[in-house]
Amino acid sequence: MTALTEFATMYREREMLSLRTRLLFTFGAVAALHIAAVVLLLVGAAGAAQPLALGLVVTAYVAGIKHSYDWDHIAAIDNSTRKFVAQHKDPVSVGFAFSLGHSSVVILAGLLVVAGATLIGQFMEDGTTGNKVLGLIGSGVSGLFLMVMGLFNGAAFVRATQVYRKVQAGGEARQEDLEATGLVARLLAKPLSKVQRPRNIYVIGFLFGLGFDTATTIGLLVITTTASLAGVSPLALMALPLAFTAAMTLCDSVNGVAMMKMYTSAIHNPQRKLGFNAVITGISAVSALFIAVITLGGFVNAAFELQDPLTTWLGSIDLGDAGLILVGLFVLAWAVSAVRHRTADSRT
Repeated sequence: MTALTEFATMYREREMLSLRTRLLFTFGAVAALHIAAVVLLLVGAAGAAQPLALGLVVTAYVAGIKHSYDWDHIAAIDNSTRKFVAQHKDPVSVGFAFSLGHSSVVILAGLLVVAGATLIGQFMEDGTTGNKVLGLIGSGVSGLFLMVMGLFNGAAFVRATQVYRKVQAGGEARQEDLEATGLVARLLAKPLSKVQRPRNIYVIGFLFGLGFDTATTIGLLVITTTASLAGVSPLALMALPLAFTAAMTLCDSVNGVAMMKMYTSAIHNPQRKLGFNAVITGISAVSALFIAVITLGGFVNAAFELQDPLTTWLGSIDLGDAGLILVGLFVLAWAVSAVRHRTADSRT
């Protein structure tokens, strides 16, 4: 009981822990998800069913890696991380919290399917009322959240650009000069006041996942396996959504920590990295607004059953692999900045 009390106290005061300790907790949780998936597979799969169950788990794991690089994941995590860093926080668990919330829908769907709940099939079948309602919730929340974060970081981008031009003209940069100010920042202050800590992103991730884009993949896989392979036990089947979750939380956690380091480097060293700060903030803002327009366009099309070419086209866009382009842009910006600063240091 004492150990549980100490753990609860540590959790409440986790923001006072060192960065290294919080990183260990975050990636320790990711490791625990991997271990849980392996244990379920080993305990649940036996005999002739074991090779097939292993193959399905590997498939689910690869699907989790692929989904973690969807553009909406990258945009939501990167824009949220930039907001927390601007508030002088070290948001080590933004990626983990968002991914865990998103994949909680997958785990819940997997549990219901394995338990034999036929109702879940209605939510995963295209064209049904349940699927449409949850899809509208997921797309509506994700579109609005990305729109708000895009506008907030867009205001920060404008501010960073102004400061960069002032420094280029011979002026000096101050830390507060890089904070988002003006009408947009004031208008968004109240909506964003509810997102104060990385754990708040869990709810955002969960609502993102209600569109059943990820749950459909794993859910149908579980349904197919259950129907065709009586030799695979429910425990082994539950290893599928857990493997999916483990892979997605790993990739999203790494992405979140990498973006935290990148933004911290840019914001906390404004004199040397004003240009870099402006570029990566601009990329985050544009990506969020871009995805928000696509998502909300699809939302309007589905909600009002429109047939116009614009919203129909927006609703049909698949950006599943486009997140890699966004990651590439961030890496390119970081590499160019590193080379430029190294060159500048060698000349002095």
